[in-house]
Amino acid sequence: MTLKPHLELGYVARAHGLKGEVAVRPFDPASETLDFVERVLVRTRAGQERLLRIESVRPTPKETLVVFEAVERREDAEALVGGTVLVFREDLEPPAEDEYFQGDLVGLTAVDAAGHVLGRVEELWDTGEVPNLVIRAEGREELVVPFADDFVSTVDIPGGKLVVKPPEYLEAGGSEPEGEE
Repeated sequence: MTLKPHLELGYVARAHGLKGEVAVRPFDPASETLDFVERVLVRTRAGQERLLRIESVRPTPKETLVVFEAVERREDAEALVGGTVLVFREDLEPPAEDEYFQGDLVGLTAVDAAGHVLGRVEELWDTGEVPNLVIRAEGREELVVPFADDFVSTVDIPGGKLVVKPPEYLEAGGSEPEGEE
């Protein structure tokens, strides 16, 4: 699996004020990434991508207020609302050993210890101390698994999979082991 050149950070929630400032809601509320990068890519709801340089950042309890160069009016800011904010992988410090960018987990195939496919990590929910992997497979109930050592034993980003142990109250009933038919 090839690493993505961009990682989803959050989305533009709203325009703020009259001079082009926007409120960005990071998917990880504890993220301080916007404090350390100089540029982002915003993918608008219309599918257009805009490379934007960051002029200033002001954190608030729920979101981060951002001023982008070349976004000078409220109308310009409103055009970005709903857009996904992506950061360039090359602008970030690489994660330490046994740490991962949350965006790299999305798209991985989740298997149980026996190799049975449970589904694909479709998104992460950040609802507490640890993020939760949202695993979906057609025709099966959605699995929500905490991204913690008790539930995730192996993460293989290059191999495109992770090994999970669903919480005991979830009977996953996986498919055939990966690679067997």
